[in-house]
Amino acid sequence: MITAGGIDEVRRLIGEAKKAGKTIGFVPTMGALHEGHLSLVRRAKSECDYVAVSVFVNPTQFGEGEDLDKYPRDIEKDSAMLSAEGTDLLFFPTTDDMYPDGFDTWVVPGGPASILEGERRPGHFKGVCTVVLKLFQIVSPDKAFFGQKDAQQFTVLNRMVIDLNLALQMIECPIVREADGLAMSSRNAYLNSKERKAAVIFNQAITRGAEIIKDGNSTRDQVITEISKVLSKEPLARLDYAEIVNAEDFSVIEKPRGVVYILIAGFIGGTRLIDNIKLKIEK
Repeated sequence: MITAGGIDEVRRLIGEAKKAGKTIGFVPTMGALHEGHLSLVRRAKSECDYVAVSVFVNPTQFGEGEDLDKYPRDIEKDSAMLSAEGTDLLFFPTTDDMYPDGFDTWVVPGGPASILEGERRPGHFKGVCTVVLKLFQIVSPDKAFFGQKDAQQFTVLNRMVIDLNLALQMIECPIVREADGLAMSSRNAYLNSKERKAAVIFNQAITRGAEIIKDGNSTRDQVITEISKVLSKEPLARLDYAEIVNAEDFSVIEKPRGVVYILIAGFIGGTRLIDNIKLKIEK
């Protein structure tokens, strides 16, 4: 595995791979890697000849009072994990690389970026879209791989790819969970042992929502009420939102039909977690 910090070096290496006829798979991350990230790398390796991974904690997607300063960072551990998976290129840019003096051009998404995470974290998706577009421009991948856990992010980025005519394929990969059902997340590291046990309630709540929605007769309000009931059984948990949206455009669905996401966001202590289930309602 080659580790590159400079943009010019990355472009040179990618250019050499493309000249050799290799297809490029790309996994953008913020580091603090876990099995969920590694599953994306394995998927990329199964579909592409050359796999690049970026590790960059993007400051522009964090709002005031969020966890930018304490976000877990361990590039040596990340590098070892990626090397063991046979990653070809690790791109480890600095903030100055990505946002040099005078930087003042932004991608401002609409549509699916306007609700839920977009409402609660103003400017978040502006930062996400801007940095991911820059990474796409640097790496020039044929395919980019993202986890379903950040379903709204994937939908927003996929819309950007379509709207801006980017020549790459977006691949959404399944959520990887702990044995008890908790979705793997770098932020799980913030949880103490008691909070960690409590955090599984989020998956239990949306699993219950999926159970009652599959018959095709439940309304959005009925499902959200049931999710809230389950979550209320855990004293350490606090609900931010639960929602049901169309999987294609993230529009809220009053009478769920077709392919949908059941989404949840909330807090265990001071740690904010998100999760979702994607399912197809036959009726």
